[in-house]
Amino acid sequence: MSVIKFVICVTVAYFIGNISPSILLGKAKGVDIKKEGSGNAGTTNALRVLGKKAAVITLVIDILKGILAVQIGMEMGNYTIGTVCALAVFCGHIWPCLYSFRGGKGVATAFGAILAVNWQLAIIELLVVAAGLAVSRRMSVGSLLGAVSFPLICYFFEPGFLYIGSAMALIIVIKHIPNIRRLIKGEEPRMFGKKEEENE
Repeated sequence: MSVIKFVICVTVAYFIGNISPSILLGKAKGVDIKKEGSGNAGTTNALRVLGKKAAVITLVIDILKGILAVQIGMEMGNYTIGTVCALAVFCGHIWPCLYSFRGGKGVATAFGAILAVNWQLAIIELLVVAAGLAVSRRMSVGSLLGAVSFPLICYFFEPGFLYIGSAMALIIVIKHIPNIRRLIKGEEPRMFGKKEEENE
């Protein structure tokens, strides 16, 4: 594969990641989601600020971004390029140049990318995240549990994706440092539950 084609694939993947449904839906309602709630342009904040419908749309599009970017890389190049595109679309979502490098935390887009790499790996990760969410009623706990466990799960189910996948997992943990601090203080709001807890 030529260097030019590689650069094109990765660049396209990054800009696919820049597509931000929560920001666009917020603008349609006259709301700057980056200034409301947690300030993140992701599903959880879309749910709190814009409602359930916007959250579902955001979740679906963010997942599809990951799938599309990896498929482009694999079809135009090969498995390796596909995995690099996974990282590119993930970074494009978190640090979108079209929105002053302020995006979401990358969990949904990462899931979509993983789904395109290995659907079995993605389902296992989904179950881990769901377990954390079900027990804590906090999406941040599910996301962190999924990120921390991902390298080990990836080692057994998709070793070829281990290094890039681990880098993505580490970034997710770093992006959740404010959530970790709130969890320690007992101030992290629940994704669903008592209204008075939704104070993010």
